[in-house]
Amino acid sequence: MVLLKKLRREKENNFKTMSRLIKTTEEINLIREGGHKLGAILAKLASVVKPGFTSAELETLALKLIKQAGGRPAFKNFKPSAQSRPFPTALCISINNEIVHGPALPNRVFQEGQIVSIDIGMEYPVTKGQPGYFTDTALTVAVGNISAEAKKLLQATKEGLAAGIEAVKSGHTLDHIGTAVEKVAKKNQLGVIRDLVGHGVGLEVHEEPQIPNYHIKANEFPNLTLKEGMVIAIEPMFTLGKEGIKVASDGFTFITEDNSLSAHFEHTVLVTREGYEIITSSE
Repeated sequence: MVLLKKLRREKENNFKTMSRLIKTTEEINLIREGGHKLGAILAKLASVVKPGFTSAELETLALKLIKQAGGRPAFKNFKPSAQSRPFPTALCISINNEIVHGPALPNRVFQEGQIVSIDIGMEYPVTKGQPGYFTDTALTVAVGNISAEAKKLLQATKEGLAAGIEAVKSGHTLDHIGTAVEKVAKKNQLGVIRDLVGHGVGLEVHEEPQIPNYHIKANEFPNLTLKEGMVIAIEPMFTLGKEGIKVASDGFTFITEDNSLSAHFEHTVLVTREGYEIITSSE
């Protein structure tokens, strides 16, 4: 899941929760353990997608695998605000022109030629009376044979995620990440979704900072400096068309305004002194 970008002008030292952005060694160990489990779950989910498979079957499998891993779905019943409706499913399943936040229910049958984004979060471990720790990851897969344009979109968005991760290092800024991601999109003549962004993660589903996938202009966005021990979710969203978005009739799903195809890849990443660690790697 991602947050709507909110343009703010406060300086880095105005983050009230700055001290909690740095995770302790104990917290990092549990986040790492849960993240590796979540990465393996996403890999399994991606492997079963084929024509005729359904979003309901994928949701059932996700719930089973999360339970077996000793976790709890992060997205199911999640409310980003008191006024929000609870999200109905463990998975976000977004197809073709859907960018993110598509509920897995009501059920949909995957069709040959579609592209499907699978976004999953997990709280881990589940211990009575104790809080768990959150990780978040996503990828977009082909359903059978897809067009050359769709293949290019998936490959470029995956490359955008890799470029953003490579820019992570203590002392670098959010702009290092966003600029690296945007460079890949421009090279491939793809649109970058600007009104949806990545985010901090670990103690909550969504934390500061918000992480754009493009160059941060002066006074446009808080350009936080990365510090060792931060845990962030980097998630490029590219499109074959323009950057405009709108909300579908279900009130949850973000779709491209021009109905162009969109792809989404995401990893939870730990900032280290020398670089990064991909927490949600399945390897």
